[in-house]
Amino acid sequence: MDVQTGSFDPNDFAWKGLTLTPDAAAHIRKLASQQPGFLGVRLGIKQTGCAGFGYVLDTVKEPKPDDLLFETDGAKLWVPLSAMPFIDGTEVDYVHEGLNEIFKFNNPKAQHECGCGESFGV
Repeated sequence: MDVQTGSFDPNDFAWKGLTLTPDAAAHIRKLASQQPGFLGVRLGIKQTGCAGFGYVLDTVKEPKPDDLLFETDGAKLWVPLSAMPFIDGTEVDYVHEGLNEIFKFNNPKAQHECGCGESFGV
């Protein structure tokens, strides 16, 4: 961290990385098998919601230069380097909740979440 400016360079950190549960990896592989050119998913964040940040998932046909790749059993998850300080160490799961199937994020950096679980704060 640059003490004078209060900014940091994400390249200065040793990342723990992100992990995919077997269910999340299986779902990403299934998506890839159904869509030509689909390589995997990108997990990013954006400022939103009542708690501060929300997760953003996008399909990846071509990785961006600043993306980090995390792979589990052939399933590929890209994360923008700029998101790592907020989601490093996160476990990505894919769960069934009633009639819904969704990705869930177990983020050790999240200090609080909004009531609906759509946003988090660090």
